[in-house]
Amino acid sequence: MIYLDHAATTPVDPAVLQQMLPYFSENYGNASTIYSLGQSAKKAIHTARKQLADCLGCEINEIYFTAGGSESDNWALWGVARALKEKGRHIVTSRIEHHAILNACKALEKEGYEVTYLPVDANGIVSPEDVRRAIRQDTILVSVMAANNEIGTVQDIAAIGAICREKNVLFHTDAVQAFGKIPIQVDSMHIDLLSVSAHKLYGPKGVGFLYVRNLSPFGPLIFGGSQERNRRAGTENVPGIVGLGAAAATAVSSMEQVCAHEEKLREHLKDRILSEIPDALVNGWEAVRDPETGAYRSLPGTLDVSFPGIEAQSALIMLDMEGICCSGGSACTTGALESSHVLLSIGRSDIEAKGSLRFTIGKDNTLEEMDRTADALVRIVERLRSIRL
Repeated sequence: MIYLDHAATTPVDPAVLQQMLPYFSENYGNASTIYSLGQSAKKAIHTARKQLADCLGCEINEIYFTAGGSESDNWALWGVARALKEKGRHIVTSRIEHHAILNACKALEKEGYEVTYLPVDANGIVSPEDVRRAIRQDTILVSVMAANNEIGTVQDIAAIGAICREKNVLFHTDAVQAFGKIPIQVDSMHIDLLSVSAHKLYGPKGVGFLYVRNLSPFGPLIFGGSQERNRRAGTENVPGIVGLGAAAATAVSSMEQVCAHEEKLREHLKDRILSEIPDALVNGWEAVRDPETGAYRSLPGTLDVSFPGIEAQSALIMLDMEGICCSGGSACTTGALESSHVLLSIGRSDIEAKGSLRFTIGKDNTLEEMDRTADALVRIVERLRSIRL
């Protein structure tokens, strides 16, 4: 099997799993208890919290554990909205956010909040100046994702964050796809809230965290016990939290090496597709880095391509029959009848959007796998186009 859907999920790294295992059986204590078994769990949670704080350059008490990226995104929006509803009810976001943000915004609109959805350019970029113009006296939060989950576009988070700080507006970024893949430091980027999920970086499913800058107005999510400083009650998922901390530390420490590997494979696959399949279109930036500055414009392992004249669902089935796993966009919307809101937002036609495939490369993929994938794509696209004709 060739797995090219790492943006959907990743396998748990064996070294991460080994660190998790004792907390399922041997060190199974509840971290809220005072005896040694519980204190062992509490210490493990503290260690993971420090690992994450070190990755972001923040304080330990600014990390709040959650059940994953969608919860973190929802909590960021609702937590700020509830805390600042007397100040204002206006939120700014972009049209290409993950549905965890977009649907949370729709729910807030039903509660009387107003949301401005900013457009993007042909590469999926949100203009920082559009953000500046959208901020009003009653704006309480700006939420723009660090990197897009479908086309991989990396936003100028530091510039957007600086504008929000200047305007005294809280800034949240969904970093679920970006964290551990590109450098992120919350202070220099002026980030007030940030969402992360473990299973996107070779950690376990069902656990993530939300970074919240100290002194930021922010409401609780779950009421009950005193866990997560009285903001999210419930017995902690100790094995998951241990796995999250270990996976994050590994991802950040090996980032440069992994990124270079994934970028090399992405460029090879892209070059073969564009040279051998007529009318193929790369969605977002064609190149990962800015040729002048070397800064990331796209995630190193993400390649989204439109093949006009085919249906993505048919291609996915045929690829699966050849042992190749990829997606037709975000895993959260796979099977949906509507075209990708991200691709439509960057100007792709409905036909182009419905014929798009997303390949997301991981650290264990090989150049040989890229060639096998390209070979299969050439055959499949030609066959599907001939059927339509």
